[in-house]
Amino acid sequence: MTGEHPLFYLVAGEPSGDALGAALMAALSRRLDGKVRFAGIGGEAMRAQGLSSLFPMDDLTVMGLTEVLPRLPLILRRIGETMNHIEAVAPQAVITIDSWGFCGRVQKLLKKRHPSIKRIHYVAPMVWAWKPGRAKSLARVLDLLLTLLPFEPPWFEKEGLKTVWVGHPIVESGAGKGDGAAFRRRHGIAQDAPVLLLLPGSRYSEALRLLPIFETAATLLARRIPGLNVIVPTVEGIADFVHEQVGHWTIPVTVTLGVQDKYDGFAAARAALAASGTVSLELAMAGVPMAIAYRVSPLTAFVATKFLGLRIRYASLLNILSGATVVPEFLQDRCKAEALAETLVSLFHDGPERAAQCAGMSNVVALLGGDGVRPGSRAAEAVIAEVGVG
Repeated sequence: MTGEHPLFYLVAGEPSGDALGAALMAALSRRLDGKVRFAGIGGEAMRAQGLSSLFPMDDLTVMGLTEVLPRLPLILRRIGETMNHIEAVAPQAVITIDSWGFCGRVQKLLKKRHPSIKRIHYVAPMVWAWKPGRAKSLARVLDLLLTLLPFEPPWFEKEGLKTVWVGHPIVESGAGKGDGAAFRRRHGIAQDAPVLLLLPGSRYSEALRLLPIFETAATLLARRIPGLNVIVPTVEGIADFVHEQVGHWTIPVTVTLGVQDKYDGFAAARAALAASGTVSLELAMAGVPMAIAYRVSPLTAFVATKFLGLRIRYASLLNILSGATVVPEFLQDRCKAEALAETLVSLFHDGPERAAQCAGMSNVVALLGGDGVRPGSRAAEAVIAEVGVG
């Protein structure tokens, strides 16, 4: 490549953003016949597309007030390093992905120092759940916003921000195309053994809070589901911690790393217990009934509800998109092992709870942009149009 090829600077702060970034990079490369360069910050998926990350993405993968504060000096240093790198490589556009806490600061500094560089953000902050006034603050900073959900653009367009709905990447993830039989053979799980998925989140703070609860729930479930096996898909940033935590469990457990093994595990599973997040949509694509659980520190929960104006009825995107309880949610004080185990028992057996959830998941998946056009390709076209290349 030569210096004449456009350079896009991408910043992802967590695994879901890394997957989005990788799909966007692949689509940009296809659309521009490989005549494109990339720089920035990302994880394993973006590295597989050729990105040399400025620093480990794991430094940014943190959530919650009490979790962020101890790492604030590191995060502030990383903001400065990111800006210095952007100035050194002089990209045509900076595309930040989700993680607005970090990315928003980068974009604000970029507008102040280098307003000629296009500022694009991928994944809209949930202004429909938090203070709607945040849409105005994004409009003051960005040139273009790419959204995952079809109802989001009007929130930002009314503030004058160019906004394009590109569809949710889950529709091109392959989450529903796993090979369960191959997974069982590969990991020594009998073909007729009942399997439970445990997905405690991609952040250390999430896994730290949820894994002990998930272990107890799975142990209680195993008393009622003979021969139960557990699969715990994880990501590279917390894999060592997860292995250490499950090492003493009394039920058979398989820890997996990598997207394909995760999706094969989905195909092998009867039900799942998952942290609230994008993984719920992946499970819906695979048709795996689930219970959703989540806990943050009491201080984070208090600040979110009393001072930051959190006003959502549901935590799971499946429920938010449908406007009804498609999957049961167990949040904060309701996140108890006994209640989780009881719900999972009903999902392991054929019955009205399992049937209703499967039907609801199918309806939600249909809303996410599954019309044959890849969301990554839509995003690439919007970026190219904004930057004026190709």
